[in-house]
Amino acid sequence: MRILEKIALVIYSFIILAIAVVLSLLIFGWLSPNQVGRTIMSIINGEKTSIVLLVINIIFILLSIKCIFFRKSEKKERADEQGILLQNENGKLIVSKDTIEKLVNTIISQFESVEGATSNITLNSENNLIIGLNLTVGENVIIKELSVNIQEKIKTAVKTALDLDVKEVNIRIKDYATKKENAGQ
Repeated sequence: MRILEKIALVIYSFIILAIAVVLSLLIFGWLSPNQVGRTIMSIINGEKTSIVLLVINIIFILLSIKCIFFRKSEKKERADEQGILLQNENGKLIVSKDTIEKLVNTIISQFESVEGATSNITLNSENNLIIGLNLTVGENVIIKELSVNIQEKIKTAVKTALDLDVKEVNIRIKDYATKKENAGQ
C-alpha cells in the first residue's frame, strides 16, 4: 500500500471513529441533536472551513472510487509473491521463484570455475523476469567470458524449460577464491 493510501486510511478511520462516537452519544441521549446540528452548521458556514471540508470530501470520494473499482486483487498480489503466473487456453500454471532459482543453480553448478553462488529472482512491474547472481569464482578464470556463458545458458534454459523470456541476468562477482597451498610443501 502506498504512503498516500495509508495516510488517507488513517484519516478516514479517525473520521469514522468520530462519527461513531457522536452517534453513540446521540443514541444514549448524552448529546443533543440540536447541539450537533448547530456545530455542523457553524463548521459548514465558515468560509475557509467549508472549502477545506469540500477538498477533503473530494479526496475521499476519489480514493473510495479508486479502492472500490481499481484495486489489485489480493489473490493476484499473492500469486505475484508466490511466483510467475502462466496462462493458456487450458488453464493456469504458477511457477514458483524457488523453482526458477533451483533451475538457475543447476545451470551454475555445471560451471567448474564457479565455487559458490546465490540467486535472486524478481519480476518487475512490466512482468520482466530478472535474475540476479552473486558468484564466487575460482582462480585462473576469465570473468567476462564466464559471465557471458552463464548469462546465455541461463536464458536458454529458462526459455526451454518454462517458455519464459529472461530480460536480464545480472552477475556480481562477490569473491575470487584462491587455492590454499599446504604449509608443509
